[in-house]
Amino acid sequence: MTCATCAVRIERVLGRQEGVEAANVNLAGATALVRVDDSADIDALRTAVSKLGYSISPHAGDQPRDMAEQYQGDAMAQWRLFWVAAALTLPTMLLSMFGPDETWSRLAQALLVTPVVLWCGWQFHRVAVRQARHGSANMDTLISLGSLAAYLYSIWALSNGAHVFFETAGVIITLIVLGRALEARAKGSASAAVHRLLELGATEARVRSAEGDQMVPIGKIIPGDLMVVLPGEKIPTDGLVMAGASSVDEAMLTGESLPIDKRPGDTVFGATINQAGRLEVRATAVGSDTVLAGIVRMVEQAQGSKAPIQRLADRVASIFVPVVMLLALITTGVWLVLGNTVDQAVQAGVAVLIIACPCALGLATPTAIMVGSGRGAELGILFKRAEVFETAGHVDTVVFDKTGTLTTGAMSLTDLHSDVPVEEFLRLIAPVEAASGHPIGMAVALGADEAGVDLLDAERVESLAGLGVIGVVDGHEVIVGKEKLLADRGVAIPEKWSAEMGRLEDEGKTAFLAGWDGEATGVIAVSDSVREGAMAAVAGLHAGGIETIMVTGDNRRTAERIGARIGIPTVRAEVLPGEKADQVALLQAGGRVVGFVGDGLNDAPALIRSDLGLAIGTGTAVAVEAGDVVLLNPDPRLAPVAIDLAETTLGTIRQNLVWAFGYNTAAIPIAAVGLLDPMIAAAAMALSSVSVVLNALRLRRYRPDASLNL
Repeated sequence: MTCATCAVRIERVLGRQEGVEAANVNLAGATALVRVDDSADIDALRTAVSKLGYSISPHAGDQPRDMAEQYQGDAMAQWRLFWVAAALTLPTMLLSMFGPDETWSRLAQALLVTPVVLWCGWQFHRVAVRQARHGSANMDTLISLGSLAAYLYSIWALSNGAHVFFETAGVIITLIVLGRALEARAKGSASAAVHRLLELGATEARVRSAEGDQMVPIGKIIPGDLMVVLPGEKIPTDGLVMAGASSVDEAMLTGESLPIDKRPGDTVFGATINQAGRLEVRATAVGSDTVLAGIVRMVEQAQGSKAPIQRLADRVASIFVPVVMLLALITTGVWLVLGNTVDQAVQAGVAVLIIACPCALGLATPTAIMVGSGRGAELGILFKRAEVFETAGHVDTVVFDKTGTLTTGAMSLTDLHSDVPVEEFLRLIAPVEAASGHPIGMAVALGADEAGVDLLDAERVESLAGLGVIGVVDGHEVIVGKEKLLADRGVAIPEKWSAEMGRLEDEGKTAFLAGWDGEATGVIAVSDSVREGAMAAVAGLHAGGIETIMVTGDNRRTAERIGARIGIPTVRAEVLPGEKADQVALLQAGGRVVGFVGDGLNDAPALIRSDLGLAIGTGTAVAVEAGDVVLLNPDPRLAPVAIDLAETTLGTIRQNLVWAFGYNTAAIPIAAVGLLDPMIAAAAMALSSVSVVLNALRLRRYRPDASLNL
């Protein structure tokens, strides 16, 4: 594809095929992202596209295409054509400007420029003919018509002594080929982010077998293989640590600068670096199933999707070429009617054809999205869809889940007050807490284990979301949870326990009651530490004019104490898991554009309901799937960075579109009235395409705000 018109026509044809639910064609990435059902036929898609004069092939699947290498090859081919064209066009220009106006000089110009127009420009003529056979036109049509019009008119002028335009035809081809070479190089740089991610992976692994440890290519690793990773080596693929202890640098995956300690039972990821000790790792995922491959796929999908702002540009580009051809004919006719010479009329018409090529319009949005999403991946931020870049720019309220998002989620038992001995108290309540699977319950179970208490078996355990847990232990019905749960079960709550809960909650701890057989026998408190960076994240959002809100199932006093510590003025506490999405809906009903940051299974409805869902990548798979943006690092500072990067990318898209629209709108009238030489028009057209790509490449230098200290 060479311009937006190509992409639009292919997209329309693919979208009309049986079984195709949606199709997005990306000019900058040379890809089509097609969503199909079971009735779709790849051969039918290939046939439909071939009728337009193009060819398609399915993506290989396991690894993304190396677009950077493809663009590099395109650039080299265009550079070769440019040097040939320049070597022949320069003497043509010198003869035209300074040579004698004699037959031999005019013939020499014709001989010099013919290879330029017919050989160096063959790529444009071939596509123009192919488009014409299918009743369509694109940017190559305009270039071909413009250069051939100047060349063929000059051939005719040789026989009657009229002014020739051989140098114009040569310069048009030369400058546009130069533009394509620069554009291919720039697009290669824009697509390099995905390729850099792929290069992070190891090429071979040390696998343990009956014959001993052997180095094998990474492609031969299968799930279940036991790999030995020495200090300083890359972990070959995703796996589970079976033996050894070490710290692992996961910065390439999460952006986290500090190494993560790994011990038996911990998960490790391919391409991360083992720093200190020797690890034995059991492979659990290989090839396209690894986390790194999933990240690359997500980046590719974002780059291949289409932002709403691009659709306007596509609609304009789809009608631009035929309108320009008509304008060129009208311009030529008007000049002749007004009594101008044929060569003056031809020159004005050719200038209109060349200056109006809409290639910059087609590149304005996809190149910015390509670079912005690539830069995000390097920072540990994955944008799933192009629409995110527009949505993020309108977010005015960000709602944070507390546990696991603003806090570490690693609860620990801090306080225990009871009328019965501690061992007896923990012996009965710890089993039901352990069976609940909740982080608070696990903290209680761990506290019991540390106290040397042997846990009994719990029966008929029932977890009540947001309230607590009930079960039977050693014949006693045990209830652990909020005052409401115990009151609903008819359990009397002594005043001293209510007062003790209030005191603990004032300290910012999560406190709850426990008892059995209809009697409250004590109070337990656990505490969760605030994540490093939580305060900076909130301050960064406030600096950008975005309001922050925290939602949590914790009691109000505990939640407000934590909110005050972090700097969040609005706290909505005692919110049941299923009500988080309702809180988002209430804000939206009030006219807010809401972003939600969460990590848990119960955050998924709120992530989907929000205008912009930012899922913590270390959270549950359901939450990650529900989010629009995935933050690979649990550091909450990535939330303001993601929003700011999206806004910056959107700003770049707008700059590109303003330049592309403004350039074409302003330049066509100037060319039509004869104030723009075709050679200058060719240079300006080539420069416009390169300029929007170079502007997009500035996003590669994006840095988070220094106040975030990332």
